Amino acid sequence: MTDVGSTSLRSAPAESTEEVAYWYGGEPSDRRQRSKAVLEALRIYRAAEVAMRRRTRDSMSMGENELLVLRYLLRDSARRVKPGELTRYLGLSTASTTAILDRLERSGHVTRAANPDDRRSIFIQATPRAHAEVRQTLGNMHDRMLAAVIDMTPEEAAAVVAFLRRMSDAVDGVAVEHPAVGSP
Repeated sequence: MTDVGSTSLRSAPAESTEEVAYWYGGEPSDRRQRSKAVLEALRIYRAAEVAMRRRTRDSMSMGENELLVLRYLLRDSARRVKPGELTRYLGLSTASTTAILDRLERSGHVTRAANPDDRRSIFIQATPRAHAEVRQTLGNMHDRMLAAVIDMTPEEAAAVVAFLRRMSDAVDGVAVEHPAVGSP
C-alpha cells in the first residue's frame, strides 16, 4: 500500500504550508501529517464532486433539488413515494416540494399517480425518460468511479468504507453552537 504522504494527487493545487496548517493545525508529527494528507485528499475529491454535480445539473437543465428527487425515486423505482416523503428528504416546505414536482412533471421526468387506497393522496414516480436520461448522463461517470475502486482488496475496501462512515458521523455530528465571528 502506498504511503498517503508520498502519493501525488493529480490536479491537486499547490498549497503553502500555512494554508494547510490553517485548516488542519500545525502539529509536525507523522501521524498528524498522514491525517492532514487524507483530509486534504478528501477535500480535493469533494471539490471535484461538486464540480461534477454542477456539470450534471447544467447538462440536464435542472437544479440540485430536482436531481435529488430523481435520485431518490430511481433508487427503488417500485417503491411508492408520496410527496410528503420527498419534503422530509429535501428538508423543504410543502410548497417548495410541490414547485419542484411541478417542474419535473412538466419536463416529463416524473408522474403523479392517484393512491388507489386513499384518494386524497398521490404517489410520485420517475418516468422511463428520467431513467434513460440519468443513465445517459451519469453512466460514464459511474463506470469511471467503479473502475477506480474495482481492484481494491477486501482490506482496502473495508478501510475506505470505515473511514467514510467515520467522516459521515463526524460531519453529521457538527452543530452550530456559536455564531461565526462578526455574525449578527
